[in-house]
Amino acid sequence: MGAHYTGACMGMPHAAGAIRTVPALLVMAPLTLVGAVFASGAVEGTVGHGILATSTVSLGVAAAIVLSAFALTTGFNLLRIPTSTIQILVFSAVGAGFGDGIAIQWGTIDTLVVLWAIAPFAAFALGFVTVRLADRFVRAPPAPRSLTSTAVLGLVGVGAAASFAMGANDVSNASGAFIMTGLFGLMVAGLIGGLGLAFGVLTWGRPLLEKVAFEIVKLDPRMATAAQLSQVVVILGYVAFGYFTSMNQALVGSMIGVGMARRKAGETPVIWKAVRGVLLGWGVGPVSGVALGFGLVGVLARAHLL
Repeated sequence: MGAHYTGACMGMPHAAGAIRTVPALLVMAPLTLVGAVFASGAVEGTVGHGILATSTVSLGVAAAIVLSAFALTTGFNLLRIPTSTIQILVFSAVGAGFGDGIAIQWGTIDTLVVLWAIAPFAAFALGFVTVRLADRFVRAPPAPRSLTSTAVLGLVGVGAAASFAMGANDVSNASGAFIMTGLFGLMVAGLIGGLGLAFGVLTWGRPLLEKVAFEIVKLDPRMATAAQLSQVVVILGYVAFGYFTSMNQALVGSMIGVGMARRKAGETPVIWKAVRGVLLGWGVGPVSGVALGFGLVGVLARAHLL
């Protein structure tokens, strides 16, 4: 799953030319692991105890949830569609709960859906306002527009912060099922999931990094920094309260916001064709999660593995 979020974390520094592909992945992997181990506890608790109305689930149900989330995330990754693994995980758990007759804690689901809907708009607003304020009060760099050392440091810094935030925000997608079964505590689950995230970053991370960096919006360094910073603020704000939201949705929202802040009459730097592809991925992710989670529980039940 770490591969799926390389663009969401290091896409802006990479797009602006502050860091090359391989160094970006090498910076991202360890920071993702640190965030997963030391900052994911509240989110792990929400996934492990707040979705299904039961103290523990069987290993078979947990396996169905993980397999469903893994298969769908891998499929979207191969298609180079940056969808939401969080939404896939949550609705895979809902589907598995339906299949095994476990009640769903709809209050948690309702809260998450509302927060997911707010996140990209909050990131849009932050990105838009940040660029407008910077353009108004910060002097533009002289031509030619080569990156200064300060710009490079700022861009890589916000990418590093996003990598930490991704570990805290997303590791429960992989290891929250461990909490559901009662097999591991919060930190051990974060460690196991964090190692998987880091491995994914280093092995399959290049395609999504390049898509988000170059195919959604044309950015200058100031816009890239504002977009990544806005995403980080939204994500860490959610994590602080034990909730999680899509890294990709927050980033795409902030990217559109900074793009619209620079909009001129009759033109905009946002590449809408790519955005429509991302929106399609968001739409099919939750539906496919429910269907596959439900179906896998049925298969495992017929095989007497539940």
